[in-house]
Amino acid sequence: MPLGLAALDHLRTACEDLRAMLDGYDAAAIDAAGAKVGQAAASVRAIGAWRSEPDVTERLKAIATLLEMARVRTRVLSDRANQKLNVLAVRGAENAPLVYGR
Repeated sequence: MPLGLAALDHLRTACEDLRAMLDGYDAAAIDAAGAKVGQAAASVRAIGAWRSEPDVTERLKAIATLLEMARVRTRVLSDRANQKLNVLAVRGAENAPLVYGR
């Protein structure tokens, strides 16, 4: 397997892990998964071969969909967290659930 394909497989796995973490309530796990996506994306950029290999380009297009889903999910969750924080600010902690579990 060419180095570019291996790097893209690593990026795809990191994106899938991030998506799974976004469904949970562990902020540290979400941050760690996001960092892994960043590192994997940096590895892909560093290789640079993806521009010239058709197989790599196709995989990158598929991964772009995963990245977009994670981006949208992150925005939705961020908005939801902000709404919960606003409720806490208005009503107090006894009347609203915590944003993240402990």
